[in-house]
Amino acid sequence: MTGRADPVPMTVSTTDYHTGGEPFRIVTGGVGPLEGRTVLERRAFARDHLDRIRRLLVDEPRGHADMYGCFVTEPDDDGADLGVVFFHNEGYSTACGHGTIALVTWAIESGRLPRPLDGREIGVDVPSGRLRCVARMDPDGVRVASVRFRNVPAFVIARDVPIATSRGEILCDVSYGGAFYASVDVRSLGLEVSPASLPALIALQRELRPGLDRELEVVHPDEPELRGIYGVIFWQDEPTSAEDLADGVVLTQRNVTVFADGEVDRSPCGSGTSARLALLAVDGRLGTDARAPLRHLSIVDSAFLGWVVGDSVVGGRPAVVTEVEGSAYRTGEHEFELDPRDPLGTGFLLR
Repeated sequence: MTGRADPVPMTVSTTDYHTGGEPFRIVTGGVGPLEGRTVLERRAFARDHLDRIRRLLVDEPRGHADMYGCFVTEPDDDGADLGVVFFHNEGYSTACGHGTIALVTWAIESGRLPRPLDGREIGVDVPSGRLRCVARMDPDGVRVASVRFRNVPAFVIARDVPIATSRGEILCDVSYGGAFYASVDVRSLGLEVSPASLPALIALQRELRPGLDRELEVVHPDEPELRGIYGVIFWQDEPTSAEDLADGVVLTQRNVTVFADGEVDRSPCGSGTSARLALLAVDGRLGTDARAPLRHLSIVDSAFLGWVVGDSVVGGRPAVVTEVEGSAYRTGEHEFELDPRDPLGTGFLLR
C-alpha cells in the first residue's frame, strides 16, 4: 500500500532497542506530552492525534511491517516511575512485554531513572495496568543485564474453540496476559515453529483472529476498552536441556506469535508468555513455585523465563500472577524526517 504526500514537515528522534530479536523504537524527541489523565486516555489521544507519527516510524521506508515502538509518558500517579503507549503496524496495543523490558532498560541506561537500581522495584503504567519491574545490572553497574516484570493477572477465557479455516477446523485456546491471545499447538497443523512455516502461519492468523472475534465476546471483565483477539501463539513443546534442568527449568516450549495485521514477533512475546502461563497452570504443567520456570523460546532461538508466582481472581474468574524476564540491547539512535515534497508521505507497508 503506497503512501501519499504530507504537506507538514516533521522531525522525530528515537532510541532503538531489540528484545530477543524484536525491535522497539522509543520516541525521545519531536513529540509533545500526550494528553489524558491515564495511560488509557493517552493511548486514545495518540490514536486520534499522533497517528501520522506512528506511521512515520513504523511504515516503510523508515520502518517495516514488523516494527514496534512507543511513546513515553508520565505514569498515572506517583506510585509508578514511567508510563508508556505502545504502537505497531495496525495501531496501539494494550500490552507489550518485550517493549516493557526494552523501555526499562533504556530508562536506566539513559539516566531517565537514577541509579542504583539493581533490585529496586520500578513501576510502569501500561494500558492494561501497572507492571512491577526489577532490573538486574551487569557487574559494571551501568548496563542492564535483564529485566523481570510482574504482569497484570492472567486468565483463561475459552478452551478448544473450533474455527473453520482454509486448512480445516482448528481448535484454539484463548487466554489473557495483558492482551488476548489464541494458542494453537502448531503440531496439530502439521507444521513447526520455523521460518519455513511463517507464510502459512501468518495466513492462518489472518483467518483465526477475525473468526475468534466472531465466535467469542473477547473483553476484559474489569476494563471494557481491553477487548478483541490481539494475536495467535503457535507453540510446540521442546526438550529441556540438562543445563536448564540443573537451573530449575521444568518446561521448555517454543512459539511464534503473529499479532496485529500479520506482524511476527521475533521474541518469545512477553504478554503472550503470560497468556501461555495461564493455560499451563490450568493444565497443571506449572505450579506457583518461582524456582521452577518455563523456558520460552522464540522463532530466532532467543529466550524468556516465565513463572507463575501466585493466584488471583479477575471478574470472578480464576487467574494467576506471572513474571517474565528477558534482556534488551540498544541498537542505535535516529532522527527521522518527513520532507513535505516526498510523494510517499509518512510511508507505506508491504504485507
